[in-house]
This record gives sequence, structure tokens and C-alpha cells, in this order.
Amino acid sequence: MSTFDIIKLHFTSALHLSDRRDDYGMSLKSLQSDTLYAALTACLAKTEEYLPADGDLGFTISSLFPYYQTTEGSTPVYFLPKPLQARLPEMKDAAMAKKIKKVQWIDSRLYAKVLRGESLLGDSDKYAGCIQSAYLTESALPADVEGGREFVRSEVFQRVEKEDRTGKDDALPYYFDRILFKDYSGLYFIVTGDTERLEKAMKLLALEGIGSDRNVGFGFFEFEKGTVDIDIPAEADFLVSLSLLIPETKDQLDTLLASDKVAYDFERRGGWITTAPHKPLRKNAIYGFLPGSVFCNIGKECIGRIVNLEPTIDGVSMTRHPVWRNGRSIMLPINLK
Repeated sequence: MSTFDIIKLHFTSALHLSDRRDDYGMSLKSLQSDTLYAALTACLAKTEEYLPADGDLGFTISSLFPYYQTTEGSTPVYFLPKPLQARLPEMKDAAMAKKIKKVQWIDSRLYAKVLRGESLLGDSDKYAGCIQSAYLTESALPADVEGGREFVRSEVFQRVEKEDRTGKDDALPYYFDRILFKDYSGLYFIVTGDTERLEKAMKLLALEGIGSDRNVGFGFFEFEKGTVDIDIPAEADFLVSLSLLIPETKDQLDTLLASDKVAYDFERRGGWITTAPHKPLRKNAIYGFLPGSVFCNIGKECIGRIVNLEPTIDGVSMTRHPVWRNGRSIMLPINLK
């Protein structure tokens, strides 16, 4: 059994996490590790904390994952991203196949079985009864009015934007999606390494909030340290990522992908610079592998690199300072059938 340090975020207000299209009508329900790391780095810069020249703050974090908790003193159920599969099992029951396809998260206890190579989502598997909406768990999750088991609730409402402050121009209606957490639930992330800088940054980030519309009270949270136990196999031929991953070299990438059993998804990462006076500028872009991606085992618990996405023109910096994107990922060993 391995014990991992975690930071739990309990939100005291609604939350909106924009996707790469900046679509206010849809909010993400988790946050990638590189975005969270960038926010922590920005907080440390505001405290005039010394920042290493290479952008490495001494710790590696996972992406933000959901946890369900009934009350402040009750035992949480921690969820991890379902590992991707190169070949899906054939399902005779179409209804069950559709139900299984919706599963995105597996609780930490059952995750240990997945890491050992057990199939939890087979046609006649006993764990099929543990599917509760997007979650696979033996714990009972709260039911909503429609019979679903989503404790991370999405609520879409209409807003009105005016063209100018005089209100003379026509109002522009638009839809806004906010995320609410039932009971004492929230998001958490795993951390490895030296957490001294992390704790200092988290204190300021909790006051500033995360996500969009923080100026109207969205995204504020309280946080606490904790641990999560995951029974990982002693030996495995593959690794599953828990963070956004940017491989260190092309040779490392080739080694990670050297099997027809690997399975991965990736996403273009970039976006706008959020610090004054460079807010009108876009960062350079890079692609990273998403959590849940499965690779060949190269014998490391953390892999990846931190890259500088500082925008330039003809080789001249437009910001006069680096813009770091952290692509280091926490990896867990996993056996595949």
C-alpha cells in the first residue's frame, strides 16, 4: 500500500472552469495540473518568493480530481481518472456498453484492482453494479431528482451583457454554466516533493480563487492537507499518468509509445497570459498528454518537463520573463491484460 500526500479543496462558492474554447455555457469539472501549477507560480511571484530560473518549484502535482464527502468529519471517497484502453472489450449488451462508456472516474480502492490488471467493466462483471453515473464505486453516492449520481452538479443560467456602461446599446444574453458540489465534496490533487512553497502559494490562491468570474465571488475555497492510500503493484509493464504530460525528449516519447497496448489522449495547451501588463498576449502553444493516458513503463515515478511558452517576435521576448508550462506528471504502474 502506498500513501500519497494530497491537498483537498472545499469550495465555498460556485465554480466555473473555462475550456479551451472559452465557452461560458459549459464549465469543466476538473482542472489540469499545468493550469493549477501556473496559478501557484503566479501566487508565489506576488509574495516576492524567490522563483527558480527553470520554473521548478520543487514539487509535482496531479490534476484536480473529484472527491465525495458527506460531512466535514466523514470519510471521503477519492476518485482517479479511468485509464484509457487501446482495445475496448466487446459488449453484447448495448445498454450496458453505453453505461460503461460514461464512466470517467474510479474510486481509489477499486483503482488498485485496475492497476493490478483486473477488468472491472466487463459484460458480466460483478462491478457493473457499482457504476453510478460517471463514477465507479462501491460507496453510495447521493441521488439527484432525476436519479443520477452526480455530486458535482452543473447549473446553467442566463446572464445579460451590455455593450457599454450607459446601457444604451442592446443587451446581449448569454448562458453561463456554474459548478456546485453536494454536501462536503470538492476537488483534490496529489503532490510529491517539497511542499513548503506549495502551502505558501495555496494560502494566497484560496483568497484569490480559481477559474472564471472570481470578481463576482466564484471559485473560492478552503483547503486542507490529507493522504490517500492506493495499493499499487510492485511490478508492471505500463504506467498511467495522473497529470498533464509533456515528454522530456523525442527518444523518451518513442520509448513511452513502444507498444500497441498504449492508449492516450492529448490536448493543445496555451491560452492568454493573465498577468499585467501582458494580458492581451497569447502564450506559445504545445501539446500535452491528458491524465489517464497509458504508456510503457520506463521506471520513473515522475516524468516530463517544464517548458517556456514565452511569446516572441523574431526571437525577441514580448514579456521579458519566462512563461512556464509544467508538463511533469505523476505516474502509477499499471498492468494490462
